[in-house]
Parts: sequence; C-alpha cells; structure tokens
Amino acid sequence: MVNSTHIAFEGAHRVSHGSLADAAIAAKRALDRQSGHMVLIFDAVSGEQIDLNLQGTIEDVLARLQSPASDIVPADDLSDEAPRTPGRPKLGVVPREVTLLPRHWDWLAGQSGGASVTLRKLVEKEMRASRQQDHARQLRDAAYRFMSAIAGNEIGFEEALRALFAVNSVGFHAIVQNWPDDIREHVQHLADQFFDADVSPPTS
Repeated sequence: MVNSTHIAFEGAHRVSHGSLADAAIAAKRALDRQSGHMVLIFDAVSGEQIDLNLQGTIEDVLARLQSPASDIVPADDLSDEAPRTPGRPKLGVVPREVTLLPRHWDWLAGQSGGASVTLRKLVEKEMRASRQQDHARQLRDAAYRFMSAIAGNEIGFEEALRALFAVNSVGFHAIVQNWPDDIREHVQHLADQFFDADVSPPTS
C-alpha cells in the first residue's frame, strides 16, 4: 500500500503525486500551513479518496502507515481449506443451487460433459466477453469518484458528469477546460482512459 501511486491536493493545487507516504507528508505539511484549503488524498488510479490520520508529527504519520491495519486473509486464500468429496479434483469448485426451466435442463443434459461442465464453459465465455466492458466501467467510475470528491463546486460539474457517462469526449473536454489546472489535468487523465477503452453509451 505504501508504494501505491497517490496524489494529494491542497484546495485545487496538487501538492504531491507519488507514493502514499509522499502524499501523506505533503498533506501533513499542507495542514500545518493552516491555509484554510481542504486537504485531500486520492488513489491516483481508482480515484478513491484516502482518509489518513495526520495528527502528530510527520514521523508519527509515517509510523502509522507502516503499521498493518489487520491480518485479514482474502476469501480466495481459504478455498483450499474446504473439505472435498472423495474423487473430486482440487479445483475449488463450490456447489450451489441453480434454478432453470425444464427446457434448459433438457438442453444441458444433451451437451458433452454434462450440465456442470457446460455451465462453467458458458460462464467463462460471458466473463471473457464482459471483461472489457467491466474494465471500462472501472475506469469511468475512477473519474466519477475523483470528480465528485474534488470538483463538485466547479462550473459545469453536472454537465461534465453527463458527458462522461454518455462517452462524449469532445463535450467533456470542453466543459472542464476552465477548471483549475491540476484538477483538470487529473480529471482528463482519468476520463481519457475511459474514453479510449472502446466503449459505447449504455442502452436501455
């Protein structure tokens, strides 16, 4: 986490772009200046705002960053601990109920490998097909999160959001053109990654 790319803002001015430690130091110094501007830290990739305890000295802040918050193990890491029925290969398969219409079961029964194999193949196919769309949505959400946290009072904010979700690159850039330089630069950076992800406006 300490080596991740983060940015810190003092008002509309970017004061750091580097590791989380760099951002924390810059944010702490900005707070100590008591300029009256809001100090915010973001994950530069996901657009998520990061809340840190900036009390005490810079050394105190950095020490807290080095202290692990928890020892939580991802659920996937526990899959090998689940009991397996005799003869079942160690694939991490999870049995759950699936409800289908009779004609669906009839079709699955006629497929090579049986219902389970066929369903897994269908799911994998859909996962591959939706991977690009899911990635584009993550990029869009990164721009949305950052904009919402720091640019909500900028002129044309709501129009910029509409242009973002409509995948209107030209309109988006025209709207944010007069925003503060550092905010505009990172907003455009995040939004352009979304616009370049080969997406189209959602249909209803």
